[in-house]
Amino acid sequence: VQLVESGGGLVQPGGSLRLSCAASGIIFRLHTMGWYRQAPGKQRELVASITSVGSTNYADSVKGRITISRDNAKKIVALQMDNLKPEDTAVYYCYALPLVGTGSWGQGTQVTVSS
Repeated sequence: VQLVESGGGLVQPGGSLRLSCAASGIIFRLHTMGWYRQAPGKQRELVASITSVGSTNYADSVKGRITISRDNAKKIVALQMDNLKPEDTAVYYCYALPLVGTGSWGQGTQVTVSS
């Protein structure tokens, strides 16, 4: 299993970023996919997830600002982040959860929101 994140970077408050996670080595369409984040000194937390049938779930702190989507043909899950805030600064991790068994993590991509 390989999950490769991209799209992180430095953005000003109020700006936007789009993260992508390219998956390989899995039957992508059968996995629930998610994005987690971990800020310095804090626990890793769920940002958003999307099931194999497209049902989504978001952390309260990002509702209305962040959208998760998936492209089963390309095996990509994306996270569109708008109106970013300094508290969104973290390492963002892609996560793939199969129907049975344990999930897999990507290496993470840094998102920094600062003026």
